[in-house]
Parts: sequence; C-alpha cells; structure tokens
Amino acid sequence: MTVTVTGSAISLNVADPEASAAFLVEHLGHAVEMRADGFVSLSHPSGGSNVVLLRTGLASFKPAEVAGAAGPGLLLAFVVEGLDAAHERLVAAGVPVVTPPETEPWGERYVQYRDPNGLVVQLVEWV
Repeated sequence: MTVTVTGSAISLNVADPEASAAFLVEHLGHAVEMRADGFVSLSHPSGGSNVVLLRTGLASFKPAEVAGAAGPGLLLAFVVEGLDAAHERLVAAGVPVVTPPETEPWGERYVQYRDPNGLVVQLVEWV
C-alpha cells in the first residue's frame, strides 16, 4: 500500500514559539501560515517542509510522554543556495554562530546558528 503524501512538517516544542518563529521569519524568510496561543505554523516561499512551533507544556500535545522540549541532538537543517552570502548577512544581523562555515570531504558545506530558544539551525549547501 502506498500513502499519498501532500506535504510535510516538523513540529518542535519550545518555551517561546513566537521567538523561534520571529527568528525564522526575520533571518530565513519564512512566513506565518497559522498561529494561536502557544502555536505557530511556518512555511517558506521556496518550498520545503513546514515548521510548527508549539509551546512546551500544551495540554493538547499528544502523546504526552514525549511532550518535552526539543533539545539535544536536534538540528533544524535547511538546504540553501549562497550559504556564504547568507552567513555574512546573518552575522551582520547579530545571529549567534554555533559552528562557522565548514566543508566536509563529501561536499557538504554547512554553518550552524542558535535561535532564541536554543534550537540549532543549520544551513547546508552542496558544493
């Protein structure tokens, strides 16, 4: 059996969804699609998965046993074009850099930043 997938999203629990949403809107060009108390759904005009941000502790979150905050081991990664120019712009805007641009032997060039909730946001370009 094949399931028809019409879209995709990653959902992340954070202390302040509005702060992470503002980071993605201001610095990466995402757009708010929906918002409610403790909830923001973002898309990007160039496509890709939606990002859903939920306030940690929402009673409506299911399953409850995994309702903790997004944290260690999580990278919110976006494949981009023009990584170095984007990096220069983000640094000039004061975005905290976790890992400066590096190129792996297999051709992945990446850089990592920290958003206001501590999420690691990674930009990747294949070179």
